Order: sequence, then structure tokens, then C-alpha cells
Amino acid sequence: MHIAILSPIAWRTPPRHYGPWESVASLLTEGLVSRGHQVTLYATADSETSGTLHSVCPRGYEEDRSLDPKVWECLHISELFEHADSYDVIHNNFDFLPLTYTGLTTTPVLTTIHGFSSPGILPVYKKYNHNVFYVSISDADRSPDLDYIRTVYHGIDITQFDFQPAPDDHLLFFGRIHNDKGARQAIEIARACDKKLILAGIIQDQAYYDQYVAPHIDNDKVIYMGSVGPYERNRLLGNACALLHPIQFDEPFGLAVIESMACGTPVIAFNRGSMPELIETGKTGFLVETVGEAINAVTRVQTIDRAFCRRHVERHFTVDRMVDDYINVYKMILQDRSQ
Repeated sequence: MHIAILSPIAWRTPPRHYGPWESVASLLTEGLVSRGHQVTLYATADSETSGTLHSVCPRGYEEDRSLDPKVWECLHISELFEHADSYDVIHNNFDFLPLTYTGLTTTPVLTTIHGFSSPGILPVYKKYNHNVFYVSISDADRSPDLDYIRTVYHGIDITQFDFQPAPDDHLLFFGRIHNDKGARQAIEIARACDKKLILAGIIQDQAYYDQYVAPHIDNDKVIYMGSVGPYERNRLLGNACALLHPIQFDEPFGLAVIESMACGTPVIAFNRGSMPELIETGKTGFLVETVGEAINAVTRVQTIDRAFCRRHVERHFTVDRMVDDYINVYKMILQDRSQ
């Protein structure tokens, strides 16, 4: 089976620090190659893969602001579809824009919908609903207007995350500094519990950071680490007594949630979006509705078995399981096409 994986080009694949869609595309590509499949990865020219790399964009446009995103996205997507007939399956991890090219090829196209940035993009998905195949990354993130072939949860390379049975006593916020992710609420929770809070992640909303985060950073009780790479991510996640995930939106998935649990660190998350599909409340963390409930949950994190958190990820959220699921989806698509 020859599969084309279309990765985004905001960041390198795999990303150096931030880039969740690119990260999933990379893990899937490497997993498929390890199973003996022929894979061509469409990504930035500085990307790294054991498959065949096909690129037109030199670097991620978030890493080189001289690159016009619209121009390079058009060149990137069209490059794949101009070679579409070379593949058995095209796996789109690039949101809705590639769907508009699908009428130009008979090669089946699978799109993993990594989330809906707004209701405004739904008309594109609806237009191509019966021409392509859709995978959701959680049951919570499904649109009633679309048909799905399957839900496939993201998986992580668990060897990149060390189990830490004896953490420090501080809390961690790991995610974009943006209202969606709830950094402001994380600071409020930590202050009420009189615990040190470490924040890590890209600043996606500078005004939000300036108003709600920066005034509290004292490098004692509240520390901001910026965006961190894999080594530091592993250390930060493992050393925290809990990950605070007070999201303010219906999150489609939450890679940081399963990465945290892989290190043994329980997660205290607002009960929205996919969180009930990732967290077993009382066993791998706590699902809460309010800041007050989160504060109470912090006092109970010692009741969580950190080894169970690790086993939960090993059972449900490994890259091997994700690759198995996608291979089964590809087979379903090819079988459907042959009928």
C-alpha cells in the first residue's frame, strides 16, 4: 500500500516544539513505514522522516514569517494532487482546503478532522461529504451534518515519556497561552491552593498574555518557561503533581492530557469536549465544572495512582494503536472502492 500523508506546513514535521497536527502526521508516517508500507510525506523541506519526503515549502511559515501562508499552502496542496494518481490512499491532515482538490483525482482521500476552527468551515466539509472519507479524533468532535468512517484517537510514542512515580509538589499548565486553554484560570487555581505553577507553551494571544498571565509571573510562585522541546516537556510533565487543563472551549482532543498521564501525572480538566473520553475521573485525574471544583480536586491528587495513569495511556493512546486503527481504515476505504 502506497500512502500519501499530507501534513500542515505551519511547522516542521515533526515539530521542534509546538505543532500538534504535524506531530500526529509524523508519528503516523513513521509507524506506517515501520510496518512496511510505502509512505510519501508531504511536509516542509526541513522535515525529517524515514519515508519519502516530498516538499515545496522550505520551512514552516510560523517559523519564517517571510513566507506567505496562503501562497505556500496552495503550492503545497497542489503539489500532492498533481501526483495523486501515484498513491493508493491520500491521507489529509491539513484541514478543509485540500477537499477542494479532490474532484481532480479518483484516488480515495481520507481526511482526519483535527477540529473545527469555526462553524464557518462546515460548508466545505458538507460539500465533499459523500466524495471523501472523514475520521474524527473524538466522538465529542463529530458534526451531525457529516458522515464518518471511524473515530481514531491520537496516539503518542510512549518511549518519549518517562514514568515519574515521585513528583514535586507544584502544578503545571502546558498549552497555548490563549483564552481557549485557560491559563488565567490555572493561575487562579494554583494561587488558591498556595502551590507553585509552571506554565509552558507558545503565546498565541499576546494581549491575553499581557493582561492575564504576565502580571502574575514572579519566577517564584508563577514561572513561565515559554515553548519547550521534547526533553523539557518530558521533565516538566513528569515532575508536576498534577496538570491543570481548565479549557474554555470544547477541545477536540488533548495531546498534553495523554502525554501527562503517560508520565504518571494526573490531569484536572474542565469537563468539556473530548475530556471525558480521555480522563477516567477519580482514576487518572478529575473532570470538574468550575474553578472551585478544580481547587478541591488539587487537594485530592494524592489519591490518584500514578502507575494507573501510565497504564491507561499504554492501553488506549499509544502510537501503535493509532497506526493499527488507520491501517484498518485504509483497508476499509480500498475495499469500499473495489466494490
